[in-house]
Amino acid sequence: MQKVIGVRFKKAGKIHFFDPGEEDIKSGDNVIVETARGIECADVVIGVREIPTAENSAENNVPTPRKIQRKATPEDLERVAENKIKEKKAFDICLEKIKEHELPMNLINVNYTFDLNKIIFYFTADGRVDFRALVRDLAYIFHTRIELRQVGVRDEAKLLGGVGCCGRPLCCSNFLGDFVAVSIRMAKEQNLSLNPTKISGICGRLLCCLKYENDYYHENYIAQAKDYQPKVGDRIILENGKTGKIVALNEVRRNATILVDSGKETVVTAWETLLPLENGENVSQIAEDNIEDVETEFEPPPPETSPAPKPAPAPKSERPNKNSDYKKNLNRREDSYATNLFDNRRNEKVNKKMNRQRKNPNSKGRKK
Repeated sequence: MQKVIGVRFKKAGKIHFFDPGEEDIKSGDNVIVETARGIECADVVIGVREIPTAENSAENNVPTPRKIQRKATPEDLERVAENKIKEKKAFDICLEKIKEHELPMNLINVNYTFDLNKIIFYFTADGRVDFRALVRDLAYIFHTRIELRQVGVRDEAKLLGGVGCCGRPLCCSNFLGDFVAVSIRMAKEQNLSLNPTKISGICGRLLCCLKYENDYYHENYIAQAKDYQPKVGDRIILENGKTGKIVALNEVRRNATILVDSGKETVVTAWETLLPLENGENVSQIAEDNIEDVETEFEPPPPETSPAPKPAPAPKSERPNKNSDYKKNLNRREDSYATNLFDNRRNEKVNKKMNRQRKNPNSKGRKK
């Protein structure tokens, strides 16, 4: 058996396991450990536990837990607090350099390692960014190793935190150690609205809590489903003898919304009270065989009466013939146009004759 402890480097980060050695470590303590990034100060979230030793771990590619260096001292905690102050200054300096180089990137967070051997800058961007010049400037200012790490929108929400649509702090920034795969099928199975604004978080991706409820559906209801599993569109018969069609299902409460054949009312009832109605079955026979102690009220059909005679249509008033009026107006316009044209030509001839007489007053007329 091997002793291990679980530590976290962030509030809602992934849990890593280390060997406590001979130290007396309890949950809530701080320890100094060595990681791939360098020396780090971590919070203990899982106390000492014993796990079976992996046989042939080297052959099976099973990593053995690393040993912690020591339990954190008050001086170490003061150093961690100083690093937090330096991170804020490094954040402002990096923002200025990003503006100088006009890079299309959004700075999210800055982390110092415990030994100040490396500074990690987290950013988001739509695509690939050439930040080689930025790295050179930052290395010249801080005189240490610089690492720029591009993260996605879900990691951005995890680092920044916030409040979800439920009014509570984000799950990813509070307790989720790692992200899980979420699909739109989970929302369909839970009969949720497929409106993206209602099933998406502030990161623009599907809500992580859809995964929690999806497991609950499968474990408790789908496994305990009875012989008849109602579906939307099935025709059923109710306890009172009425027939209808299933228009909606609620798998959590195990009830169904039924549209009665009359089309004037809807009924919400439990699944256990539903009886499938197949095509060609006699409704009255099914009701007598399967329904007991149910009183149904039927209204007698109204007596047949001969339809009242339709009133004679009123005589249509004589309407003026619009076509004849239109033709008359058109003929008048044509006559007036012809008259004006004749008058204009006659006036032109008179004017020409008068002009000739003015030029040659002795001439009495036009020479032939």
